[in-house]
Parts: sequence; C-alpha cells; structure tokens
Amino acid sequence: MLKKYIAIIDYNAGNIKSVSNAFTKLGGCVEVTNNPTIISNSSAIVLPGVGSFGDALKNLQYYKLVDILKKEIKRKPFLGICLGMQLLFENSSEQGLHEGLGIFKGKIIKIPSNGVKIPHMGWNQINIVKSDSKLFKSMENFINFYFVHSYYVMCKENKIVSSTTEHGINLTASIEKDNIFAVQFHPEKSSAAGMKVLQNFLEFVNI
Repeated sequence: MLKKYIAIIDYNAGNIKSVSNAFTKLGGCVEVTNNPTIISNSSAIVLPGVGSFGDALKNLQYYKLVDILKKEIKRKPFLGICLGMQLLFENSSEQGLHEGLGIFKGKIIKIPSNGVKIPHMGWNQINIVKSDSKLFKSMENFINFYFVHSYYVMCKENKIVSSTTEHGINLTASIEKDNIFAVQFHPEKSSAAGMKVLQNFLEFVNI
C-alpha cells in the first residue's frame, strides 16, 4: 500500500517549518518537498507563502512547479495559506503585474489605507459566510486569526468565499470550493483556532 501523506510545498516563500510542525503535532504525515513526483504521489497539498507575489511565482517557475500544481490542485485536497491563497487567482498588481495559477477568477490588489495601517498585521476576527464550510466545521463565528498582508483577493466568484474580515474594507479571509481550501490568515500562528482549522483539513483529507 502506498504511503499517504500531505505534500507541503517548499519553494523558498513560506513559513514551512511552522506549518509542518503544526500538522505533525496534529498527527498528520507530511513531506516537505519541491519534487514533482512526490507532489504527484501525495494525498493532499499545502501551499504556504509569505513575501511578494512576483517572487513567489519566480520561485515556483524555478522549481518547475507551476504545471504540476495546476494539475494536482484540481484532483486532490489542497490548502493554500496567505500568499498560497493569492497564487490561486489570475493575477496580482503587487510590484508590477504578475500572472497567477488561474485556478479561480479574480485578482490581487493592494488594501486601501482608508484610515487603517498597511500591512494588515495582527489578530482580527472573521465572519464565516459559508454555513456548510468544512474548514470551519464545529467552530464558532467571529473567532480571531492572525493576519499579515498588504494585498487581498478580489474574487469574481463570490460563492467560493467562506469567510471575510474587516480592515478598512471587507476583505476575503478564506475561500472554499470542492477539494480546494485557502486562507488569508496564518493558521499555524493562530493558536487553538488555527489548529482547529488544520485539524478540519486533516479530517477532510482523511489520512
């Protein structure tokens, strides 16, 4: 029987160790990798990400991960974290215009100041708008999570938004469609609430 594991994508643009440690603490079997074969054979994929959109895309291209991710994201459980969520969309205007993976329709634009500090950094509560969310299963609404970002997702498909947060304007905090999940906040930095989100993902993956 083939070993079941979650492939955590290492492309020099993510808080890999904290994410890996969090899943391991929850009993998940993980492989931190940028090897396309290991990614292809995985039971699920996690794409963390910190830094700029353009640099992240360059790193994915350098490791020849763009095509394999486009393929595998559509066929197995996937969790994008922070920049890993933004990369799922068509393009970003961060430091120039950059093309994303194009899994969903929408773009990444800068959060308007509107009297608030940029980046949006620190704890903020979310409003769960998807009543049957698998990622927030058995969780109360308006729980606080830890955010660090200056750009946000402007979705063209509102039905994929599973939660929002307020920071000057209403921002997409997470998305969810079929096997694909992604969060703008950092669950690995969000104490018990973040661990519950990761646990719910593990239960969905069922390994």
